[in-house]
This record gives sequence, structure tokens and C-alpha cells, in this order.
Amino acid sequence: MMLFQYKAIDAHGKSVIGQIEASNDADLEQRLKRMGLDMISHRPARRRRGGLGTRKVGRAELITFCFHLEQLVRAGVPLLEGLTDLRDSVTNDRFRETIAALITDIEGGRTLSEAMERFPKIFNRVFINLIRAGEQSGTLPEILAELTATLKWQDELASHTRKVVMYPAFVAVVVVGVIFFLMTYLVPQLVSFIQNMGNELPAHTRALIFVSDIFREYWHMILVTPVAAVLVLRYLRRVHPGVRYWSDGMKLRLWLIGPILRKIILARFANNFALLYSTGISIIECIKINQTLADNKVIESALERAHMQIAEGTGLSTSFETTELFPPLIIRMIRVGENTGALDQALSNVSYFYYREIKESIERVQKLIEPVLTVILGVMLGWLMISVLGPIYDIIGNIRM
Repeated sequence: MMLFQYKAIDAHGKSVIGQIEASNDADLEQRLKRMGLDMISHRPARRRRGGLGTRKVGRAELITFCFHLEQLVRAGVPLLEGLTDLRDSVTNDRFRETIAALITDIEGGRTLSEAMERFPKIFNRVFINLIRAGEQSGTLPEILAELTATLKWQDELASHTRKVVMYPAFVAVVVVGVIFFLMTYLVPQLVSFIQNMGNELPAHTRALIFVSDIFREYWHMILVTPVAAVLVLRYLRRVHPGVRYWSDGMKLRLWLIGPILRKIILARFANNFALLYSTGISIIECIKINQTLADNKVIESALERAHMQIAEGTGLSTSFETTELFPPLIIRMIRVGENTGALDQALSNVSYFYYREIKESIERVQKLIEPVLTVILGVMLGWLMISVLGPIYDIIGNIRM
């Protein structure tokens, strides 16, 4: 298969530019026709690393895809016709090409889950395994409905995650900007006036002048160093497993934010585990699939230890207890689910429990961070006022005497 870059027009006469795989020119034209496009020109394109599957498709597109496909399949529309209708209605050109590739693979004899395996960056392992279970059990509409609900839940969880990161980051940037303005512009203006008076300056004023001089002389280093440190850390995370493990552990230990990130990861794990287990997938396979989706080496290592213990015959709750993944309350909920045969329901309750905890924790963090940053800014302004106005008042007092 070759990768072609094409230019075409759709049914409304709109020009469309994109890339798609095809065997030859004739195959390319046929694939574009299936997408509702008339080819104008084409040329071979350089294949990107990872192929088509590396292209970004948002969670919103996946939610729409699952919901509409579920409605079509439930209404009795054949899968290929349903995918064709979805392809024609998708506004994201990249996702349209992906759906077109799914259609081509299914026409070639593959199942939907097998076709999705070509795009691991779009359809993760949980998604593919659930689709496969739905195909084998004849419950594809129900699985698609579960995926729609899960993706919406994950989207809301991601929204909470952004809140806990973006809001403090925004306020911190404002505070840092104010400090830079004070130290590089305002303080030198005021200090030059004080120094011209010729009086001896107190220690806190000299300290302010010293800090201001550092900001003025090395402002570029102060700005560049954090960015460079982040880039170096990201590079080391990619090439050195030990650094990746250490940095992932540091994320979980960050003040205020670390415990919330841990709850988010475990809530996602419990939800995915419950979905997979409810379709008949074994406990060992459920853990194995979820290991790669944890996106945290510390959690992944703990799941690996639990996987090994379960493979040796240890119960799920006991394995989780020894790895210290979950608190005692959660372990008790999982143990009850094991004993009653309702493990999937117990895990769903765990994910719901964590979801409530995450929302409340984020609200508490937001309420706490704002006054903390306000206090920091207030301390800086107080230091400035005392260091600058104090000597001025002393000078005025000496003049009166």
C-alpha cells in the first residue's frame, strides 16, 4: 500500500486536501469515490511515522461516532452502510479518511475490531476489545452504547483534570508576571530615588535591590531555564526508563495535585476494568490491557505485580491490597464484589466513588490555591512597600527634625 496526497472536491463543490493509502492510482480514485469525493490531482506522499493512526482525533468525534453507529446498527442498518453514512457526515477530514480505511478493510474480509487495530492512536485496546466482544456476542449496539457513556464520562473527567492544572497555572503566570514587572521596572525606579538620598539602607531594602538586580541582569536565564528543564526532562523520559519512573512517581507526590492525579488514573482503570470484565474477558487479561493505558509507570508497575500475583492464584482484592494501589475502603468494595459475583458492579462503584472524590478534591484545591497565590503576591507587595517606603519615611522624618 502506498500513501497518496490528494486534492478532490466533495458533493458541495468544496475543495478537500488530504492523504490516504491505496494500492495504485485506480484504487485511489475508487477509495475517494467511496468517500464521496471526486479526485482532481494526486501525488505520492511521504509516510509519517506510525502511519495514519498517529493522526489526532478528538474524544468528541469518537463520542459522535459511537452514538451514531449504535443508533444505525440498532435500527437494523448493515454495518458497512452505517459506516458509509458516518463517513459522509464527518466534518473532520482525518477521521473521514480513517472511517474510509475501516470500510475498505471490512470489505476485504476483516471484522470491525480487526480494522480498528490499524489505528491504535485513535481506538485504544479497551475500545477494540469491547468491539470484539460485541461482535462475538452479537451485542454490538449495547457495547457501542456503553462506549458512548464511557467516553462522555472520560471527557468530563478530562475536563476536571484540565481545571486542576490550568487554573493554578494561569494564576501562577499572572503572579510571576506581576513579580517580573515589579523587579525589573518598578523597583529600580523607586530604589534609584532612595539611593540618591544618601542614607544608609536597611537590610530588607538591600535584599530587595539584590533580587531586583538578579532579575534585571539574568531575566533571560530565569525565563529560559524552566522551559529548558521541561524539554530535557521530556527527552530523558523518552530515552531513560528510570527517569520516566521517577518523574511519574513525583507527579503522584505533588502537593495537592498528586493525590488527584492518582484518583483520576485509578478511576479510569476501574471503569475500563468493569467494562471489559462485564463482556466476559478474564481478570488477568483485563489487568494486562489496562496496564498500557495507565500512562504512569508507577501505577503500571503496581498493576504488573498484581497481574503476577493473580496469575499465581491470589485473589484480586488481596493482590490490590499488597500493591497498595487502593485504600482499604476500596479494597473492601472489591472484596464484596468478588464474594457476591458482582465484580463488574463493584468496580463501577469504585469508579463512581473516585469520580465524586475527584470533583470534591478539585473544588477544594481551587478554593485553596487562589488565596495561597494571593498571599504570595501580597507578601511580595508588602516587602516592596516596606523596603521602599520605609526609607522614604525615615528621610522625611530626618528632614523635619
